[in-house]
Parts: sequence; structure tokens; C-alpha cells
Amino acid sequence: MDGSLPLSDTDARSYPLLFEMLRSFTRLAATLNLSHAVRELGSTRQTVRRHVAQLEELKGGPLFEVTDRQYALTELGRLILPETLDLLARADGWLTGQSQMINGLQYLRREQTDGWFHFQQQQPIGKLFSSSSPLLPNVMKAWVTAGGHLEHPAMESIRPYCTVFRRAGDEWLFTEVGEESSFVSWFGWTVSRSSIGRAIAEMPGGGNFGHLANASYGEVETNQSIRLDHIYTVLPKGTEAEMLPIAFERLLLGARFPDDSFAMISTVRRTYDVEIKSVSQEMVRLMPEDMLM
Repeated sequence: MDGSLPLSDTDARSYPLLFEMLRSFTRLAATLNLSHAVRELGSTRQTVRRHVAQLEELKGGPLFEVTDRQYALTELGRLILPETLDLLARADGWLTGQSQMINGLQYLRREQTDGWFHFQQQQPIGKLFSSSSPLLPNVMKAWVTAGGHLEHPAMESIRPYCTVFRRAGDEWLFTEVGEESSFVSWFGWTVSRSSIGRAIAEMPGGGNFGHLANASYGEVETNQSIRLDHIYTVLPKGTEAEMLPIAFERLLLGARFPDDSFAMISTVRRTYDVEIKSVSQEMVRLMPEDMLM
């Protein structure tokens, strides 16, 4: 247990402040410097301290240790930080219309004035087997046969179509890019080879939206499971700067490296057959036809 206290009816007075309490806590946790947190929040030292103190009271213990004005998260602070970031991102996404649940599954939408956009809708796993291509079902079958072990013989035939990642702190690093993968055929070998050892690029939308969009990786890791998403966005083609529309279905699978550490497998198939709220067939067909897989 995290030591948090049950809320009485009188404590409901804290609810309107919850969003600001979470913002103050997460900014201070990110900077570990009160002055920097105050500047980023556009707030005051007194306000940030008060918000953190209120959250500490609700959670039942100190969230920071302070030595010579240097902040460090306590065990309780480290414990609640991931969930706090998730709560803040979900609240912000819901309030701004960028995030909602459709039949219990995640839906994300963001459009920027510079032309960048990202639509993402989680799909029931059962839809995998009605895919218009055998690629993703075959990857799924190989994963099941292999028991999630990356080096199992059953994985040999499908690994050329996959991209593999390893967690490093808060980032996911490329460890393998299959030569037949969507990543290679879209970005080319120059970019693909250079990506090994690098982290997945942050969303141009950044911030809370980026947290929500990348939460699928953490979900699969935590549950040691699988996830299917349909995505429509824009990405640079190859080494060109021009951003082009791309529509694809993406299968994420939790796997194991030979040392039994967690491996994330991603298989992407570019297709017009995506079902995403507010995304029409006219929109997805802006992706060049020669890019279909």
C-alpha cells in the first residue's frame, strides 16, 4: 500500500485542485529543482510547495526529500509518479478532446496547425484474424508457438518483418530492424541501420499526447501481452524532409530476449484497411498506393 488516506466527503474540496496538484508534482519530479518547476509552470514557489504538500497529505507521506535545496523523490514519490503522469495525460487528453475510450479501447486524435496529425485507435485482438493480409496473423501464430521467446525457431520466418525494441530507462531503443519490415521499406536502409541503438522518436505533439500515444508500449510490457492499433499519421519518407500520410495496422507483442529480459516486437503493415474514428477512406488513400504492403 502507498499509505494514502481514504477521502471523506469534506475532502472533495480537493478535487478541483487535483489537476494543478498533479502538474506541480510531475514538473518538480521532472526538474528536481523548484525554481525550474516554477518557471515551467508559470507559477510561484509558494503555490508549487502548497500543491505538493496537499498531494502529500492525500497520499499519506512525503513525496520529496530536500537536501541543500536539491529535491529527490522519496520511495512513495517514485511509486506514484508513473500513475500520476498517466492520470495527468489522460485528464488533459480528455479535456482537450484528444483522447477518449471507444468500447473500452483507446482512441487518440491530434491535429496541429503546421499540418501534422496523428489518429490512433486500439482494436480488438480478434480483428487481427480478419486482416486482409496474412502477415499479422502469421506473426501472432509464430509468437504463440515460440512462447514469446525471440530466438525460438518458430520466430525465424517472421523476424524479417519485425522491429524489436529494448527498454532503457524511460526510453525504448531499437535493437533489430527486419529487412522486410515496414520501417525499412518506408525509411530505407540508411535510416534503418542508423536507428539501431537509438530511442523511438518523440511525437511532434509531445507532452501529454506523446505520453498517451506511447502508453501502448508500457501496457504490453506490464501485461506481457499483445495489442493491435490502427494508425493514420504523417511521417517523412526515407531521408526526405517532406511529410507524407501513412496508414497502417500495428501489432505489438511482449517477448523475451535470450537473457530473459523483456523484448518488444512491433510488426507494421501499411494498408488502406484501417478503421479509425474521423478518418475517411479519402484520407487514408492520400498514402501513395505503391506504399501498400
